[in-house]
Order: sequence, then C-alpha cells, then structure tokens
Amino acid sequence: MGLLDDLNSLLDEGKKAIDDALDSEALERARVEFLGRKGKLKQLAGQISQVASEEKKAVGKKINEIKTTFSQLFDEAQSGTETKSRGPLLDPTLPGTSQPRGARHPLTQTMERFATIFERLGFSIADGPEMEDEFHNFEALNIPPDHPARDDQDTFMLSDDRILRSQTSTVQIRVMESHPPPVRVIAPGRTYRPDTVDATHHYSFSQIEGLAVDEGISFADLKGTLDLFAKEMFGADTKVRFRPSFFPFTEPSAEFDISCIFCEGKGCRVCKNAGWVELGGCGMVDPNVFEAVGYDAEKYTGYAFGFGIERLAMFTLGVDDIRRFVENDLRFLRQF
Repeated sequence: MGLLDDLNSLLDEGKKAIDDALDSEALERARVEFLGRKGKLKQLAGQISQVASEEKKAVGKKINEIKTTFSQLFDEAQSGTETKSRGPLLDPTLPGTSQPRGARHPLTQTMERFATIFERLGFSIADGPEMEDEFHNFEALNIPPDHPARDDQDTFMLSDDRILRSQTSTVQIRVMESHPPPVRVIAPGRTYRPDTVDATHHYSFSQIEGLAVDEGISFADLKGTLDLFAKEMFGADTKVRFRPSFFPFTEPSAEFDISCIFCEGKGCRVCKNAGWVELGGCGMVDPNVFEAVGYDAEKYTGYAFGFGIERLAMFTLGVDDIRRFVENDLRFLRQF
C-alpha cells in the first residue's frame, strides 16, 4: 500500500471521527488527532521524502486537499455538535406546551368597566400629573388656604408648592383650562392622602371622577346619568338615591347611594342593615370653580361626581379588605 492509499484511508477515518463527535470536546480531540502538530496527517506528510519523485506532486496535492477538507468539516461540525448532544430541538408530533397568561388586575378591570359605560355616554378619558401644585389641587376647586384640607397632615407635601394630588378633580381643572365648553370627561388615576391604613383606608388609592359642562345642564341631568350608570354597573333592578351633602367645589352637593346588590335593599351585613350603600359624592359645579378656569359662570353650568375604584371593586367583587389589592398575593389575584 502506497502513501496515496494511506492518505485516502486517513480521510475516511477522519470523516468518521468527525461524524461520531457528539460535543465540542470530542470534536476538538478529533481535530488534534488528525490536524494537530503531531497529528496523523502531519505524520503521513513527513513520509513524502520516501516517495518516488514522479509521485511527490500528486502526494503533496492530496495532502493539501485532505487538510482543506478536514478544516471545512471541522468548521461545519462545530455548529452542529450541540444539537447532536441534545437530539432534535423540535418534535412536531408532540402536543404543544402552553405558557401561563396573566390577567388584568381587579382594579383595572373595574376601572375599564366604569370607563366603558361613560364612553358610551359621550365622555372621553383625561389624564393628569400625580404631583400637583396647590392651585390645581385646592384653590381652583374652591378650597381656600384656611380650609382644613390644606393642613400638612391631610396632604403629602413634597415642597413649598408641590404635593401629591388628593383627588383626580385636578385633572378636571386642567381640562377646563385648555378646552372651552362643552366638556365631558372622566378622570381615572391614583390619589394620595396620609390616612391610617386599615381594612377600608389606604394612603394610596384610585379614583375616577367625571365632569360635564355645557349650556343648560341641570341636576336632573346628573341624576339621570348616575341612575343609568348604576343600572349598567350593578344591574337593571338597582335603585339610587341622593342625600344632601357638602363639597367645596359643588353646590348643591349630594352623596350618591345605591340599593345593596347583595340583599336587594332588605338589609344585610354588607350594607349594615340599611339597605343602601354609599358610592361617592356628586353635585353641580360651583361658579367659583368656573371663574378659576375662565369659564362664564352666567352662561355655562355643569355637574361633577367622583367614586373610589377600590370601593366599587370591593362592593362588586365581595372583597373585605382594601389592602388585598396591593399585596400582590397571586392566590388572591387569580380569583379574578
């Protein structure tokens, strides 16, 4: 057997070693064995001096061809060894695997349901900053400097004129400053008050407030709007009532109640046997608010209302502690 035959045998042996390598370490061992400084190809190439002169050219060409072939095969195999060690990446005959999907937070669900009802009534959604100045949070809402709500202990003060908003009524003021009547907006968002945290209070909570301003708007429009909202939100048999109250930014003002959806107004633990549950406050916009934003109080009237999203969610979902909404307990959240 001549040197050419030995080289052809070496090529076949090297191809098999490359095919049998299941990982990068085995492939590297094969490369060193055949292409290394002391490898088999180098040893055969060292025998070229023993070959007849007329065969040296053919043997040298064969050695170069084998070296090139081995280099290409090693490079190609390098990217495939990891796949070989694991087997096929995909078996199309196996059933698919599903990934767990998240869901909207119960407060988000409640807020979106509320917003959908009012969007159908022609209201748009407005947003505003959570860090406010005292003009938008107090003065424009007819809350003078000597009002108890201006005390430091009732508001999160950030600097001389910067506070965390205590209601989303601030968004209504900003909308009126930049849009002439008619206006119909709802303003959902986070608000902040230094309340002691317990089952029904938290220092950070969600509100959604509404505002409608136009010529000829009356308290009857407010009552009709909230009556429709209550029936859409809680069921067609829901009854509503308005109790006189006081808010600095509305006059006249009222507390808005609905009949208890759990006992149908008969009295139960949820409604404390009253048959009614308070949802929020409402009323006709005070003329002083219009003056603060540059509206003509003689020409335009409007109504405003506000509800706590947590209160709505607790009522509709049967949640007994407001803190559950912010504890991030997946056992609780997965119920919704």
